[in-house]
Amino acid sequence: MTKQSIFGRIAQLAKANINSILDSAEDPAKMLDQMVRDFSSSISDAESAIAETIGNLRLLEDDHREDQEAAVEWGDKALAASRKADELRMVGNAADADKFDNLAKVALGRQLTSEKEAKTAEPQIQSQTAIVNQLKTGLNAMKEKLVQLTNKRAELIARSKTAQAQAQVMDAVKSIDMMDPTSEVNRFEDKIRREEARVRGAQELAASSLDAQFESLDDLGELTEVDARLAALKAGNTAAIEG
Repeated sequence: MTKQSIFGRIAQLAKANINSILDSAEDPAKMLDQMVRDFSSSISDAESAIAETIGNLRLLEDDHREDQEAAVEWGDKALAASRKADELRMVGNAADADKFDNLAKVALGRQLTSEKEAKTAEPQIQSQTAIVNQLKTGLNAMKEKLVQLTNKRAELIARSKTAQAQAQVMDAVKSIDMMDPTSEVNRFEDKIRREEARVRGAQELAASSLDAQFESLDDLGELTEVDARLAALKAGNTAAIEG
């Protein structure tokens, strides 16, 4: 179960997409560092498990080779015993010849056993060899991912910091938006506009009072002219009567 879980991690991490993982990371730098540690730890675990698997495969291969060598050796012994039996039988020593024939049979039986064991081990060796090759491929993929991640770490962190800086700039721009009616700049501008309006009102009021004074002078002038003409009229009438 432990090996299977490690092998599963090899397959999973070998297919991992670094950018996809970073999309959900709150702190890309910490996430990248943690990923490097996880990859390194997984590679170490995988190397230990694969080394053990390779070791078991080599034991199977050693046993298979020993069985093959034993089969050849027992075959040679069977042949030697059979020839010895034939020689003894030719000289009339049937009893000893039978003994050597029996030894040949025993050797042949041992040969068959060794051949069967060698043949039985062959599918296991093929299966274990295929597994080892797959594990080596997965391990190499993990190492390539680790190299890729290490090489891209600085680039990805720089991109993340750039994005954060851009976000901060945008927030700063929003905070000083001149069109924002609640901003300090607009409130100050409104205050100045009210002060300017008050000054214009005072000016208009002063101008209105001055116009009124001049209008009073005009009215006084008109009254004086009327009085003068009335006096003249009276004087003219008096002169006409006396004449």
